[in-house]
Amino acid sequence: MSSAGTSPAAAKPRKTKWFALGALGVAAGAFLFITFGGIGENLVYYWGPKELRAAGLRAIGATIRLGGQVAPGSVKPGEGVSNLEFDVTDGTATIHVVSRGVPPQLFRDRIGVVVEGTMTADGSFESRRLMISHDNQYRAPGDRNVDIKTLMRSTQGLDRDDVPAPGPTVAGSTPPRIPRPEPETR
Repeated sequence: MSSAGTSPAAAKPRKTKWFALGALGVAAGAFLFITFGGIGENLVYYWGPKELRAAGLRAIGATIRLGGQVAPGSVKPGEGVSNLEFDVTDGTATIHVVSRGVPPQLFRDRIGVVVEGTMTADGSFESRRLMISHDNQYRAPGDRNVDIKTLMRSTQGLDRDDVPAPGPTVAGSTPPRIPRPEPETR
């Protein structure tokens, strides 16, 4: 036995209890910091047009990613060189979007889009970032049942067997001249 009257085994649960209380206190402090420390300003909500309309005044000024499809016939050039106006729909609700910036090359009617920006008090959505959603699968224009070999040969110059494929050229140089047979004269 120890001279103080407490055994080392009795002191161990007391240390564990204080350690557990300290860990809970640190976790509670971290939770309060995250909740009230301004992290809400950095959150980006992902909504569809129906949810955005239902949010009403809560949506104004919040940073939002709006997802849906570009409504057919709604794409119009806006003021300035690279501004664009269009409507995003989910089939039940429609939101008018004013986009600032150059749209991606694949942008068109009926394509899936995600626009990041804020809802304004006048009911339009101001987009700072425009992204399109598409799959990575290439489809031949027109007929979907095109033979791949025929499609590959239809590229410029490859469908003619009498013309050899051009060799590599150096930038700034003229390509080699392919001699053509001269017509026979009689």
